[in-house]
Amino acid sequence: MNRRSFLLSSAALGVVALSAGRSWAQAAPLTILGSVPSLSFPFFVHMLNQIKAQAQEIGGITLIESDGQNSAPKQTGDVEAAVVQKVNAIVISPLDVNSLAPAVEQAVQAGIPVVTIDRRVDGVDGILAHVGADNAKGGEAQANAIIAARPDGAKIFHLQGQPGAGPAIDRNKGVHAILDGKDKYQIVFEQTANFARAEALSVTEAGLTAHGKPDVIVCANDDMALGAMEACEAAGHTDVLIYGFDALPEALAAVRDGKLAGTVEQFPGEQSRTAVRIAVDFARNQTKPAQSQVLLTPIVIGKDNLDKAERLGEAG
Repeated sequence: MNRRSFLLSSAALGVVALSAGRSWAQAAPLTILGSVPSLSFPFFVHMLNQIKAQAQEIGGITLIESDGQNSAPKQTGDVEAAVVQKVNAIVISPLDVNSLAPAVEQAVQAGIPVVTIDRRVDGVDGILAHVGADNAKGGEAQANAIIAARPDGAKIFHLQGQPGAGPAIDRNKGVHAILDGKDKYQIVFEQTANFARAEALSVTEAGLTAHGKPDVIVCANDDMALGAMEACEAAGHTDVLIYGFDALPEALAAVRDGKLAGTVEQFPGEQSRTAVRIAVDFARNQTKPAQSQVLLTPIVIGKDNLDKAERLGEAG
C-alpha cells in the first residue's frame, strides 16, 4: 500500500470520492474562514498552510486566515466577524471544546456550514463534519510503544496538554486506558505543560527534582517532548525514552538522530485538506459528506518507519 492510499484509508475515502470528476475552478466563487488556535505552534502553521494549499488547488476561493492567538475570545471574535461577513463556509480547529461553542452555534444558525479539524466543539448540533485523528487511539499507541520498548516495566513522567482542548483530553484518556492497572508501569509524575516547549522544560526539571530520573517521558505533543528532551540533556539523562505527538519536522529529526524514542503521526495536512473539500462540496453543491465524523488512525513513528511521516521531507 502506498502512502497516499494509507492516508486515505477508512472513512476518508468516502469524503474524497465526493469531489471526484468535478471541475472545481468552473464553480461559483466562495469565501471561507480558515481558523486555527494559534500560529505560535508549528503544528497549526502547517495546518493553516494546508488549508490554504487545498483552497488554491480547488480554485475560486477567497480564504480568510484566522490566528486565534491562543485566546478563545480572539478566535470567537474571528468567527463572529465571519458570520457578519456572511462567509460561505468555516473550517476551524477550535482552541477549546466548550469556549468556542457559542460562536460556532451562531454560525450554524446563520446557515453557514462548519467543519471542525483536529479539535471538536461540544454541544452544538448541526456542524457539517468533524475531521481529525482518533486522539484516544494515538494515546493508546504511545502507551503500547512504551510497553514494547520497556517490557520489564517503567517509571514514567506524563506531560499533559492544554486543559479543555479536545486532543489533550483524548490523548490523556488513551495513555491511561492502556497503562492504568499495570503495576509494572507507574506514572510517578503527571502535570500539564499546556502544549508549550518552555513550560515543558520547567515542568520536567521540577519532576526530575522531585522524583529523580524516569525511564520514560510521554508527552501530549512534540513541543513538550522537545522541552522535556532539553531538560533531560541538561541533567545528563540522555537515555530517557521520550515520546511526542504530532510528528513535527524537528521531532522527526530528533527521532532519526536517536534523541526522541518516537512521535505520533496524525496526518494534519490530510485532515486539513479533507475538511476543505467537505466544506466546498457542501457550499457549492449541497453535498453532505458520507460520514459526519472522519477520523484518521494515528501511528507511532520511530526510526524503523520514518518514511510513513507526512512531513519527513521538512526534517532538517
